Amino acid sequence: MRSTAKILILLIGAIFSESLFAQNSESVKWIGIEEAMTLNKTQPRKIFIDVYTDWCGWCKKMDANTFTNPVIADYLSNKFHAVKLNAEGRKDIVYKGKTYKNKGQNTRSPHEFAIAILQGRLSYPSIVFMDENNNPITVVPGYLRPEQLEPILEFIVSDAYKTQKWEDFRAKFVSKLGTANK
Repeated sequence: MRSTAKILILLIGAIFSESLFAQNSESVKWIGIEEAMTLNKTQPRKIFIDVYTDWCGWCKKMDANTFTNPVIADYLSNKFHAVKLNAEGRKDIVYKGKTYKNKGQNTRSPHEFAIAILQGRLSYPSIVFMDENNNPITVVPGYLRPEQLEPILEFIVSDAYKTQKWEDFRAKFVSKLGTANK
């Protein structure tokens, strides 16, 4: 009876630790935009900016369904500097020598930086990609499922966007999503 209890405890412990490892490996390591730009001085990577608001239901759905996918989380954590940017945040942001502020008086006022990087098209969620020199590459508006986001991530991180049309790249893209849960 005693050895059965020990085995049961060890088994529960192994399952619990495996569950914790799986959760941690699927978590994106989000940082702030200024930290990402600073990191690019010593660890150059493209920047992925998730532009969201606290009230946006599709933003929350993307957090829960897309960014928790292990393949997507791996891309974001290991190939990009992954940034969360509240489009209605109050913190000043310095970008290319200019200080951007949220000058609005009400709670749903957009931040000047969000307006600038979204080119005035305030749609949430939106993803902004920047190169290793902190220059904008493109903006992708709207909710994306993992199978929609994965080829875009590879298109950007591989620099294919510099030499190929999206349609040509997408036609040849091989997803890793099917192998993520094996």
